[in-house]
Amino acid sequence: MNKSIILGITVLILAVTGNHAFALCVNSQEANVRQGPGTNFKKTWEVFKYMPFKKVSKKGDWYKVKDVDNDIHWIYGKLITTSFKCAVVKVDKANIRSGPGLNFDKKAASPALKYDSFKVEETRTLWVKVQDEFGDTGWIYKKLLWIQ
Repeated sequence: MNKSIILGITVLILAVTGNHAFALCVNSQEANVRQGPGTNFKKTWEVFKYMPFKKVSKKGDWYKVKDVDNDIHWIYGKLITTSFKCAVVKVDKANIRSGPGLNFDKKAASPALKYDSFKVEETRTLWVKVQDEFGDTGWIYKKLLWIQ
């Protein structure tokens, strides 16, 4: 295969996948993140399903990750996925609405609090449809979320 075709395929793959290759989402009900790559390292945070992280590096089955606050942790690979996008509230409170706009009612679970995490279902220009760990959905203003 000639080099220009290989280069073209590589560029196409990168364009299609974008930054997803570095976005990781917790895919278990709970997960401990640690100071280093192993269970013998101190737990730094207990997170819940759909918590997003940005991949920094990998060592064996462990991923070095960055969180919404730019803090560095390590998480075991079997607790995360790259198969969907996820988001976390990055402000103190974020209203969850029944539709994508201020004219829609607040949901019963509103407001979401800082560090509440969600699976991203749909993204519109200014609003994101999210699903929580219990399967409930709603819309949150995009600027209030850190999405990976």
